[in-house]
Amino acid sequence: MKFSRRELLKGCFASAAMVGIPACLSTSPTNRTPSKLVDDWETARQIRANIQLPEFPDRDFPLTDYFQGPQPEDCTEVFAKAIKACHQAGGGRVVVAPGLYHTGPIHLLSNVNLHLQAGARVKFIPEPKRYLPAVHTRWEGMEIMGYSPLIYAYQQNNIAVTGSGVFDGSGDNQTWWPWKGPHKEAHWDIIPDQDQAPARMQLMKDVENHVPQEQRLYAEGSFLRPSFFQPYECQRVLVEGVTFKDSPFWLVHPVLCQHVSVKGVQFLSHGPNSDGCDPECCDHVLIEDCMFDTGDDCIAIKSGRNADGRRVGIPSKNIIIANCQMKEGHGGVVIGSEISGGVNNVYVENCQMDSPHLERAIRIKTNSIRGGLIERLRYRNITVGSVKTAVVINFFYEEGDAGSFDPTVRDIVIENMTCNDISLRAFNLQGFPRKPIEDIHFIDCHFGNAQNPSIFKNIKNITMNNVTVNGIKIDPQSL
Repeated sequence: MKFSRRELLKGCFASAAMVGIPACLSTSPTNRTPSKLVDDWETARQIRANIQLPEFPDRDFPLTDYFQGPQPEDCTEVFAKAIKACHQAGGGRVVVAPGLYHTGPIHLLSNVNLHLQAGARVKFIPEPKRYLPAVHTRWEGMEIMGYSPLIYAYQQNNIAVTGSGVFDGSGDNQTWWPWKGPHKEAHWDIIPDQDQAPARMQLMKDVENHVPQEQRLYAEGSFLRPSFFQPYECQRVLVEGVTFKDSPFWLVHPVLCQHVSVKGVQFLSHGPNSDGCDPECCDHVLIEDCMFDTGDDCIAIKSGRNADGRRVGIPSKNIIIANCQMKEGHGGVVIGSEISGGVNNVYVENCQMDSPHLERAIRIKTNSIRGGLIERLRYRNITVGSVKTAVVINFFYEEGDAGSFDPTVRDIVIENMTCNDISLRAFNLQGFPRKPIEDIHFIDCHFGNAQNPSIFKNIKNITMNNVTVNGIKIDPQSL
């Protein structure tokens, strides 16, 4: 099943006005009543109730039981033995006591809960050869045989990473992060000898040429950094309480998973592409009570890139994001940009965001190369301190309008969103003339201290009910 259908609809154009509100948008009456909005959030409660948590036998497998003598300097084999023993016994907890443990990749098996007690610190050794042989993975939404993620699970069920300890990815030690290539941002300035760019360009060609994944060998010599924790084709995944610090690449990246819960996790990483949590092609996902202090998007919902995303054709859907704090990042709650498989049924509520480096609070990024059907998105009770732009939907991301896969973005409701200090603009909403953004509604939203007019281009059916920009209430009749 594929989600690349195209619908040719007439759009309309509206330029930015003095307070950022256009005078000529298409605004057919909305059918959204308070009872309908209640039904939307009842659907969210049902999704939450249907998310299955893993269950484990009440058995502990202390990691120290698998030492042969004193604690080894490299605990890779110790972790592997403890996880295997727990799995073969029918499951339980592999318990990591307080202390520092150096290790290579950790591969989880079904029915295993890797539990870090308070004071436990698992530090991954930054030697790329340790993360071989290559495994089935995704990199920027493209399928490859690449370096093992630091924590990896492939086709496993009933798995967890829990506790209150710290996973340290050693991303800042000048091994992984320089592979990004020459790059400068607020927290780092990299001028490396290695560069991922040649392999990245070749991989994109392989994707478009439909080269089988088994033949896409992008490990040693390609400089494509691994994710921190990637469950791949897994069911019933729990990540709770732990801290992920200094990841080589994306931090928590579930791919093709069902029933994923990420609860009370701290994401601390300011390296290049340090996305916090990126569910990709996943169904029934809960992300709640988490704190994000990251060098890229805090949460980015994805579904595969370009030909890979359309070929697999599995959207990310039925996602709940609640009670999260975004201290820093490129975007707070983001959809895209690897979005070719589509996204639907996303519910975001009670989140706080605040940083002068936060570029966008709510963002959807795609283009006519990536495409994607993105619909049924609900946001409420979003409080933002400082941000550059509050709400961004951009059909011209990165490659711009250079393809033949027009995205569909429709059916969005944002209610009770408050932004205090906007250094750029409140809104930047840009569809295509031939393919407008459709059916977007703002209710009880207030945007303060916006320094520039908003941008609205090619939108079909936008409504604003009690919305202010810089203290000026927007009259719906003026739209």
